[in-house]
Amino acid sequence: MADRRPAVIVRARSVADVEKVIAVAAKHGALLAVRGGGHSIPGLSTCDDGIVLDLSLMNTVTVDKFAGRADVLGGALLGDLDRAGAPAGLVVPAGVVSHTGVAGLTLGGGMGWLSRRFGLTIDNLLAVDIVTADGRSRRISADVEPDLFWAIRGGGGNFGVVTKFTFRMHALGRALVGSWAYPVAEAGAALRRYRDLAARAPRELTTAFVLTSADLLVTAFSSGSPDRAAAAVAPFGALGRPKSGSIGDLTFLDLQRRSDERLAWNRRFYTKGAYLQDVDDRAIDRMVDSIASAPTAEAEVYLLQLGGAVADVDDDATPYNGRAAGYYWIVQSAWDHKADDEQHVGWCRMAAGRLSEISMRGNYVNEQGDFGKEVALGAYGEKKYGRLARLKGQYDPTNLFRLNQNIEPRP
Repeated sequence: MADRRPAVIVRARSVADVEKVIAVAAKHGALLAVRGGGHSIPGLSTCDDGIVLDLSLMNTVTVDKFAGRADVLGGALLGDLDRAGAPAGLVVPAGVVSHTGVAGLTLGGGMGWLSRRFGLTIDNLLAVDIVTADGRSRRISADVEPDLFWAIRGGGGNFGVVTKFTFRMHALGRALVGSWAYPVAEAGAALRRYRDLAARAPRELTTAFVLTSADLLVTAFSSGSPDRAAAAVAPFGALGRPKSGSIGDLTFLDLQRRSDERLAWNRRFYTKGAYLQDVDDRAIDRMVDSIASAPTAEAEVYLLQLGGAVADVDDDATPYNGRAAGYYWIVQSAWDHKADDEQHVGWCRMAAGRLSEISMRGNYVNEQGDFGKEVALGAYGEKKYGRLARLKGQYDPTNLFRLNQNIEPRP
């Protein structure tokens, strides 16, 4: 859907390459797109007639198992990070699709299966090397240029190109995954039982579901407490009469890769999402009603449980704006032919619009199929957007980094 033709693509191999590209783009006022993993849903990692700075060759992940840290270059994917930590049993909480770029995910916040236990990806970010609009590489952290470090933990790619992330890692422990498919005709009743169980879940347990016109797919993932894992996971297999199900057939790496094919490259794709405090009866009814008119079984409502460690961090500590949410929902669809765009995008907007009416204020910049000032303003709210805009004016006054959920610079 992002069918664009840049004038030049530069595949950087070093920080010096990144500095040079940024300096040239700034000097000539060229349009600059930055591509890490390439998972920009609105297609903002490419452009027409400008420069694409492609970081995919800078994808090394270095794990220090004794210090419990990982250094991750800006072109690495989540799968690279997951695989690097696996031999030592170490993890960084991140997203749920392994071909997602670490950079884009982190800069927007980063939520996934381990967020309830270990927090968001940004909550485990210790420092970054970032090249700002002046072409200068900086090492920043909570102690060095703390305002800029605040801004990049949720403010997206507005402030520069991160060439290296340093993350805190955690011991995963034993992981147990339960997965079940329920008939869509029973979805309403099953989701009410799901809601009641999830409300009592310990923070080492994370649940999610995917509702399609064919099935309700429920997953429960527990880590770290083998004595309690089975008792926490098993009840989610009794929400109704499952068509199929299993416990323990997937490893954590398998779970991280499980959605890769469903959300494959080279398909047409659209998504919108928002936060919910709770999965109340209104939300369940609107999800079930909307899925009945889905254009295909590949159109879905996805919901991930949050809370736990995500809520331990003060809301003002980062630009990310969903600390108080219990869940994040996404309405999305994938298809293959341009002629079907209107049908799929229209359904997503209709279903997302109904859920947005009962959702919390604020949003997550990484999961939006549309872009523009209203998206960024809606994600951060007036207060955080104002602080981000002033920092944008300090670090990128000409808005060189504008192909993103853009924050317009203010003096």
